[in-house]
Amino acid sequence: MTPESPADAARRNTVGGLYAAAAYLMWGFLPLYFAALAPASAWEVVGWRIVFSLVFCALLILVTRSWGRIVAIARQPRLLALTALAGLLIFVNWQVFLIGTLSHHIIETSLGYFINPIVTVLLGVIVLRERLRPVQWAAIGLAVVAVGVIVAGYGEFPWIAVTLALSFGVYGLVKKRIGPSVDAVSGLTFESLWLVPIAVVELAIVSATSGLTIGTAGVGHTLLLVSAGIVTAVPLLLFAAGTRRATLTLVGLLQFIAPILQFLTGWLLMGEQMTTQRWVGFGIVWLALAVLSVDSVVAGRRSRRARGASDVAELT
Repeated sequence: MTPESPADAARRNTVGGLYAAAAYLMWGFLPLYFAALAPASAWEVVGWRIVFSLVFCALLILVTRSWGRIVAIARQPRLLALTALAGLLIFVNWQVFLIGTLSHHIIETSLGYFINPIVTVLLGVIVLRERLRPVQWAAIGLAVVAVGVIVAGYGEFPWIAVTLALSFGVYGLVKKRIGPSVDAVSGLTFESLWLVPIAVVELAIVSATSGLTIGTAGVGHTLLLVSAGIVTAVPLLLFAAGTRRATLTLVGLLQFIAPILQFLTGWLLMGEQMTTQRWVGFGIVWLALAVLSVDSVVAGRRSRRARGASDVAELT
């Protein structure tokens, strides 16, 4: 195999960055999309999101004729169990995100995704026994202080933010365990498949209580609900394409696009309040993320220099 030239590597990294940025932009505008689904409740939206995600993935598999991947995964009990666990985690994440968005807590949902990188680092220590650099410990300490300040500002524990950060952090850990054995489309297919019984129960309960809104609030509203599958799958596919091409450092920096857009949506477009304590708490979180990002960039450069020196030593 011909070694990749620096120009090709840079081009691949740029293309991957564009894919990842597109995914994060779509995730950043999700609150506006879900707000447009009113009067559908968070429970109904998640139910239809699961159903139509499975339908969309099935169509993709049919068009690309990739049923072989589905069969191969279905023959491996370990992968099936991991996809089921991933499905439950993403269900919690989707449900809490919808509850937060539709109950006018968009700023708090953005906080969850701001602290998610720090939770991911902490999970690496607890679960994977990774060793952290002092700067990373400092970032975690700042995040803990920030949560304390925000609790004082909210007057209550920010359970929406913490649940989102933990569920998505553990979801990422499970996906790492799955590894490249399951591609993005197959993964979402199985995750949605395991969640269909939950979706059916949710939709049945909504139908028996407040009533389903699909088909009753106009053609536009129905089309928006049906599009939930596309809105769910497309950014995941873009993200998968991006992470295969771009460096982890670049993807790590781009991940802040989504919570920044969500924060601005809640504050500027939806008129959610930002008290002094909240500004201080968010400011500490942003400082922690800046520290973590700079450390990641520096560590990445050191690693590349070390690999370069090793390659030179081998040649000589």
